[in-house]
Amino acid sequence: MLAFSIAWRQCGSLWSSGEIRVLLFALILAVTATTSVSFFTDRIKASMQTQGNVLLGADLVVNSDHVLPEKYLAEAQRRQYQTTQALEFSSMVVKDDSSELAEIKAVEAGFPLRGQLTISRQSVTAPKESLSTEIPARGTVWIEPRLAQKLALKIGDEISVGDSQFTVAAFVLQEPSRGGDMFSIAPRLFMNSADVPATGLVQFGSRVKYQLLVAANTDGAAVNQAMEDYAEWLKPQLARGERVDDIRSARPEMRSALNKAQQFLGIASMVGVILAMVAMLLASIPYVQKSLDAYALMRCFGATKKLITQILLYQTLLLALVGSVIGCVLGFAAQYGLAILAGRLFLETLPAPGWMPVVLGFATGFATLLTVVWPQLQRLRAVPALRILRQDLEGNVRSHGLMFLPALLVLAGLVFWHAGDIKLAGIVLAALFGLVVVAGLLAYAGMRFVQTFSVRDFGVIKLGFMGLRRRPMLTIAQVVGLSMGLMAILLLAFVRNDLLKNWQTSLPADAPNRFVINIQADQIPGINALLSAHAIQHADIFPMVRARLISVNGKPLNIEAYKDDRAKRLAEREFNLSWAAEMQADNELVAGQWWRAEDAGKPLLSLEQGLAETLNLKLGDKLTYDVAGTQLELTITSLRKVEWNSMHVNFFAVTPPKVLDHYAANYLTSFHLPAGKEDALNQLVKTFPNLTIINVAAVLEQIQSLISKMSYAIEFVFGFSLLAGLAVLYAALMATREERVRESTLMRVLGASRKQVVLAMLVEFLCIGLLASIVANIFTNIAAYALATRVLEMDYQFNAWLTTQALLAAMVLVPLSAWLVARNQFNQPPRALLQSV
Repeated sequence: MLAFSIAWRQCGSLWSSGEIRVLLFALILAVTATTSVSFFTDRIKASMQTQGNVLLGADLVVNSDHVLPEKYLAEAQRRQYQTTQALEFSSMVVKDDSSELAEIKAVEAGFPLRGQLTISRQSVTAPKESLSTEIPARGTVWIEPRLAQKLALKIGDEISVGDSQFTVAAFVLQEPSRGGDMFSIAPRLFMNSADVPATGLVQFGSRVKYQLLVAANTDGAAVNQAMEDYAEWLKPQLARGERVDDIRSARPEMRSALNKAQQFLGIASMVGVILAMVAMLLASIPYVQKSLDAYALMRCFGATKKLITQILLYQTLLLALVGSVIGCVLGFAAQYGLAILAGRLFLETLPAPGWMPVVLGFATGFATLLTVVWPQLQRLRAVPALRILRQDLEGNVRSHGLMFLPALLVLAGLVFWHAGDIKLAGIVLAALFGLVVVAGLLAYAGMRFVQTFSVRDFGVIKLGFMGLRRRPMLTIAQVVGLSMGLMAILLLAFVRNDLLKNWQTSLPADAPNRFVINIQADQIPGINALLSAHAIQHADIFPMVRARLISVNGKPLNIEAYKDDRAKRLAEREFNLSWAAEMQADNELVAGQWWRAEDAGKPLLSLEQGLAETLNLKLGDKLTYDVAGTQLELTITSLRKVEWNSMHVNFFAVTPPKVLDHYAANYLTSFHLPAGKEDALNQLVKTFPNLTIINVAAVLEQIQSLISKMSYAIEFVFGFSLLAGLAVLYAALMATREERVRESTLMRVLGASRKQVVLAMLVEFLCIGLLASIVANIFTNIAAYALATRVLEMDYQFNAWLTTQALLAAMVLVPLSAWLVARNQFNQPPRALLQSV
């Protein structure tokens, strides 16, 4: 108890003198950065794990891109399970002279089998919520408020969907199985499945998702067992395009998006943790220096190394406990900010978080403090009693890099925890190491370059440069810390504001902004005539035949053999085959030869280059497709590079004319709709109600909104990095405070004024801010160039204004922060400074 009592009193004394405040602040920052992300993702995971059946609307769902066999339903009914069926497809909703794309869900009685829809039968602005166990009556629809706002709809209004008229009977305020904004590009419309045939929307070639929803009549563990038994019966009979989702695999697209978001946000938070660890290391220097005399005195009074070790261990554990508790509390509060910014991207409502983030927070707090600070504390454990007489004695503890190996292992462990994959964790660690090394080299080069300036006539500036020279490693640490935090913020601002806008503005002014799908062959003349009558220039109307790849060179396609997830999705999906005599202008032949006129009717195939590379296909390969139950073998004779950014209709797979003449096809086209000609679209939908018109501008706006929400959330996490960078700056100031006091004392004694001392310090930190901003801008523009040229495939444009803002902000805020920390020492007269030295 003696060791704990001394440790407690010393912690209070060190807090009062300010020696451990920055250390505790950095620790709290590291724990907060980690737990805020963990609390947020834990809430989403908890919802998906404990309410997986609500997300499905059932205990098990069979999804398919074609009509499901009757035996699936019959077997579920034989087992006396609850069942219902649903259809999902997209279509236009028309109100008077306005139209809007909606995601239609046609449901049968009993939907959903798990969970309930929250609806309102009053206005959108003042809804009276109620939970519904019913479905829309025949001739009525329930719609999301988004659709009501776009078409100015209210209860009782009439709308057109396909060939049918419906009455708006309710607003759907919450659909648990819908997911968040990331999975709902267009607003939802519910209708009774019995009304679908009359709409005429489900025709050959229409993209429809068929669902069979199943729920057990038991509770608890019996539900899982019942669904496992039914799934085991189902799986051997599943055909291509059919998938079973149960409680454990509920909403795989949501799980995939969540896992990626968790990895990215977690790794983003690690930038803040790394910088906080650097700040803790710097903050431990004055903490140890201040305590040397106290422990030397204790050694004089007979304290053993064992007792001192116990005192130091208790002090470290007390700091870790306090920092972890405060960090977890702040992380719990901060995750509400993440939930507000990005929660609805995944789910509409989130449950309370569990305790696992708290465990991770405490593990982070204790592990980082013990591994970063403990090597420094070894100096206190070995301090000799003679230090009371000789201040130059500090003990015989040797300092070497291996002392910090545990800290590096903790860092690697945290990165692996968030990445969840050894390969990804290795890439992240290598990237972080490379970033630190390159940033350090740039900081060192910049510091040396600054020191080469001739400042004979500017004594104050020269003194500031000398401050950089006296503390080179500390200067580099500050530059790296600040630049990493600043770079994170700059890159997000560049992506959200510049790249997306530049990508949109890079499109030609007359680039297609509307796509029309589900066109039938007999409607082509009428559509051409209507568009021409409104002076709308449109591209050709392209044929499209649905087909599924079943074998390559006579060998059945093995989807599981593909390791890449994108390759698996492409191999599993249905392809849209088309035909063309001439290659489109936005296609470039990269291998093979395009066919001649006499090749019409020959089983040849031209593939998009990226698809061929993903599926490991090459020239000469023979691909067998299943087209409406009939097998069609085609030989790859050419590969094309497609300019997808042109926004014109393009296809992965194209054949010569006459090859697909014997198969039923539907058609699609794209065109540029000038502003003010929206009436033409409404007339098109009214004349051909089965058409689906996709507003590219609206989709891009929705995507940009989603990206903005996600980038705000990432900025929120990277805000910890910026705070940690400032903590590094503050810790560096505190670590050199005694040295700076001696320097300022000497300068004041030699006749320097207070103004000159302050200006010398401001010059030093002005250089640090400038160097940090330059390093951050270099890395930001390199990353932005890679995103622009490799991801968005557009010309990179340097943003001079953003760069200038970053430079000015760093040159102002960094010296200002330094002055705020050190201003008290400048207000003391030389005599007081001499007495304090």
